[in-house]
Amino acid sequence: MDKTEKQLNEQIIYSGKIIKLHLATVELPNGNEAFREYVSHNGGAAILAIDSKENIYLVKQFRYPYREEILEIPAGKVEFGEDPKSTAIRELSEETGFIVHDLTEYGVIYPSPGYTNEKLYIYFTKVEERHNIHLDADEFLDVVKMPIEEAFDKICSGVIKDGKTVYAICRYMSERCRK
Repeated sequence: MDKTEKQLNEQIIYSGKIIKLHLATVELPNGNEAFREYVSHNGGAAILAIDSKENIYLVKQFRYPYREEILEIPAGKVEFGEDPKSTAIRELSEETGFIVHDLTEYGVIYPSPGYTNEKLYIYFTKVEERHNIHLDADEFLDVVKMPIEEAFDKICSGVIKDGKTVYAICRYMSERCRK
């Protein structure tokens, strides 16, 4: 059975700086109609940076929706028309000061497919050369250097909860185990 929903109409209820809120009427596979609310977003890019001693570089910043500080890999919003690789490189430089020389794609994840079309592009890089950080005017964060094993333990104990960070660290550890 084809489970595709057919859009009958759609309107933008709210349009902000980062997101838009949509309300759509769809026809379900059984012929009934239903409403779908979703948030559209340009997407984001994130990067797992690791040095020669197997330390990773996370950022710790206050995230308003959760009202807490979150440990996460450097990441940012993909600007309209921007290549996600460029976003990842820019964000790593801005937030940690590291310069990217070689980039490996780790894939695309869907952070919450029930209510957003956002795609997060995940990358990996080895780092050495570090410069000064240059944060956006509304950005306040600390750079946290941590052995990859400690970060993995923090995932298992529930300290690291951010989905993109969990994905990137687990992907790295999985590849390391296969070698």
